[in-house]
Amino acid sequence: MLLVFVLATGIAAVWLRNLLASAMLLGIYSLLMAALWVVLDAVDVAFTEAAVGAGLTTALMLFAIWLTGRQEKPPVRKPWFPLAGALITGGLLIFGTIDMPKFGDPQAPAQVHVAPYYLENAEAQTGVPNVVTSVLASYRGFDTLGEVTVVFTAGMGVVVLLGGLRRRRRTDET
Repeated sequence: MLLVFVLATGIAAVWLRNLLASAMLLGIYSLLMAALWVVLDAVDVAFTEAAVGAGLTTALMLFAIWLTGRQEKPPVRKPWFPLAGALITGGLLIFGTIDMPKFGDPQAPAQVHVAPYYLENAEAQTGVPNVVTSVLASYRGFDTLGEVTVVFTAGMGVVVLLGGLRRRRRTDET
């Protein structure tokens, strides 16, 4: 049932021409996706989706709508090329998942080779009793550092853009 609500919200957000209503529906979409991640026992992903997807992204969309206007302009031509690109990309992604192991398969390579190694050696090698923390902070430390760097850079870009906008408005008023 949750997937039906996610699908309906996503389709409604794309069809609407009122950008404010569309932004609100995308915020609801993010909250529904967060709930779906909780159902799938990925609480860390759910927390990130709720904070970034429903919170920060919705606020940025509302700010952009405040700067540009509430209504979408009608397209000059039909968007067949972007639609074809999206369909081809989606088809390639589905094709790439065909040979993946079944969900929850106990004989999947991640269950047979990777997980037992981490469970047996994580605390001895890293000194951290929580396996998830040891994987994220030690085994995948550079990956986590890269993700934090990307988020920090994006945040700084938003701060710089907003600061430039504020200066430009002051010069326009004088």
